[in-house]
Amino acid sequence: MAKHKSGGWLESIKTVVYAGLIAIGIRTVAFEPFNIPSGSMIPTLLVGDYLFVSKYSYGYSRHSMPFSPNLFQGRIFGSLPERGDVAVFKLPRDNATDYIKRIIGLPGDRIQVRAGVLYVNGQSVRRELIGPYTVEGDGPRLVVREYREFLPPQPGMVAHAHNILEMSDDQPFDNTGEYRVPEGHVFAMGDNRDNSLDSRAQNAVGFIPVENLVGRAEFIFFSVDGSARWWEVWAWPMAIRWSRLLSAVR
Repeated sequence: MAKHKSGGWLESIKTVVYAGLIAIGIRTVAFEPFNIPSGSMIPTLLVGDYLFVSKYSYGYSRHSMPFSPNLFQGRIFGSLPERGDVAVFKLPRDNATDYIKRIIGLPGDRIQVRAGVLYVNGQSVRRELIGPYTVEGDGPRLVVREYREFLPPQPGMVAHAHNILEMSDDQPFDNTGEYRVPEGHVFAMGDNRDNSLDSRAQNAVGFIPVENLVGRAEFIFFSVDGSARWWEVWAWPMAIRWSRLLSAVR
């Protein structure tokens, strides 16, 4: 009986270990879940969104693995993002903090913002006013302007369109110098343009090494508006943003 019991415990431990290894493998090579803690990507991503990021989209680096072990340099099966991708990356300043922003500039691109309008390689990026947008769930309730922005297409591709927010066109990052994206780097910006710490802040974020890319945001699998506390079970259904479940990130 004692021998049988010992064998049962051993099999249970093996099962747990195997399950953990499988989970780590999936997280490393396929998909990893992330949640959105701030409003820098509103209106595309809201505080309380939970999404899956594809790890294979840009190849694999040490940042593809848990705790970013320094096992190798560069990327395996690496490829550049497309202009307009929403990507998760490790903050270059510490190589540990996860950030999520939209890729605006690729290696060799020249990026500038003038009076709130984005310029890519000297050409202004078209934006169309949609109307007022009420920002909630990320500090004070604000009414800002929502635009549809059309990034210039890469060769053989169509222009990428997405929505952005602007409080005004004279905020600190609405008039910048020209940034030339170095080789092996990309330039990232938040869709909530006046409430985003991104590549425009060269001392805080700056250019993103391609090696620091973790993956591309694919779809939202869960979303909650924060109106219900964890113990308020009766309020959970009303706190879930049902319309955002299983929606693609664009």
